[in-house]
Amino acid sequence: MKAGVFLDRDGTIVADPGYLRDPADVVLLPGAGQAIARLNAAGRTVVVVTNQSGIARGKLSPDDFDAVTRRIEELVRGAGGHIDATYMCPHAPEVGPCECRKPGLLLYRRALRALQIDPACSWWVGDRESDLTPAPLLGGRGILVLTGEGVHHREAAEALGFGAAAGLPEAVGRILTPNAN
Repeated sequence: MKAGVFLDRDGTIVADPGYLRDPADVVLLPGAGQAIARLNAAGRTVVVVTNQSGIARGKLSPDDFDAVTRRIEELVRGAGGHIDATYMCPHAPEVGPCECRKPGLLLYRRALRALQIDPACSWWVGDRESDLTPAPLLGGRGILVLTGEGVHHREAAEALGFGAAAGLPEAVGRILTPNAN
């Protein structure tokens, strides 16, 4: 079993313009690619889990999502890192709860099983408390990043016992520094 890091995509790794559908619009947040490379170098399995309700709403297609995913992976490779897997929920929240939409656990359980990740040694990082709440349910830990929507979710995340970091580079520094958490 390996240690993993589950990353939210929009607002955590990339800038979030809303319904990101064009690969030309992909912008890594400062230091995000290098932070992922640091996780790779430390032997952590890096998994992106993202809600993409824009698919259900007709704002983007599954092909658009795939093209954006390829562009993100290309930019991360350019920074010396790689993403081991990406899992996506295409459902809209107003349709009703589904098992795969964060904070649902289905996509995480699939990743844990498929990639042989030990949740007790793993971290969840994102800019909303819904990115983090699966962590304690699965035995891991979480950190809120203050990029994206993070500043608006800080109080709720801290009330749930999660710490906050300025961005992905700082969160990765905490993950990789023993006894700093």
